[in-house]
Amino acid sequence: MRILIMCDMEGVSGIVTWDQVGGGKAGYAEGRALYTAEVNAAVRGAARAGAAEIIVIDGHNAGGDWRYNSLLKDMLDPACQYVAHHTWTDYRAPLEAGVDACLMVGYHARNNVVDGVLAHTISSAQCRNLWFNDVLVGEVGVNGALCGHYGCPVLLITGDVAVCREATDLFGAGLTTVAVKRGLSKYSASQIAPQRAREMIEEGAYQALQDLSAVAPYVPASPVTITYEFGHYDTMMNYVLRADVELDQPAMKLISRADTWLEAWDKIWPV
Repeated sequence: MRILIMCDMEGVSGIVTWDQVGGGKAGYAEGRALYTAEVNAAVRGAARAGAAEIIVIDGHNAGGDWRYNSLLKDMLDPACQYVAHHTWTDYRAPLEAGVDACLMVGYHARNNVVDGVLAHTISSAQCRNLWFNDVLVGEVGVNGALCGHYGCPVLLITGDVAVCREATDLFGAGLTTVAVKRGLSKYSASQIAPQRAREMIEEGAYQALQDLSAVAPYVPASPVTITYEFGHYDTMMNYVLRADVELDQPAMKLISRADTWLEAWDKIWPV
């Protein structure tokens, strides 16, 4: 069994501020340790479930040299191999070779979700909203669609209550979810203590991999329309001369159409 673990920081137990997820900030060292420990918990669960190969992809953009490079390497469980500092959604080699399932660890809700801790979609400065066809999605949807393009199902989501709800609505009731905190506001949460949260994640990963068919791969209906609502006018202007996408400047929206999700996504990312 070959397993992909995609991970992000904002959904980790103990993390409630941007300071904890921003490279070089005062709280970043604490955030990195909490983050790495939860990823390790998922690795342990996957290994216990019989995974022969576990590939971890750091998907958190902490800025600068920490861009997709926040895991503490010396702390990583030796049962995994890992990818760091590669452009988000662009490292596809494992999926192209074939992966049995994806586990998502430390995820956050999409932008403007009231009970979502540090909720955003990609970057609040870049993106206000994102739709696949007529479905409003966040980063969970992006990574799920990337996996789905290659026939890989997402079987586990860990993070706050809001992202677990969002992912279940998107992927289906068979999804295993582990909520390690409940948002009280964007910057506060009622949380499971980190040690217990890790135990829950390990068990969640183990249980999720008992049935690889519990969730179907997420594949937006073809032909696919991706609508990207910009958070900043300057970002939108990068696309003014592009002929392969549509730009609605008054609404600050970009529209990308293609036969498959990946073709449509590759026209707009990175923005």
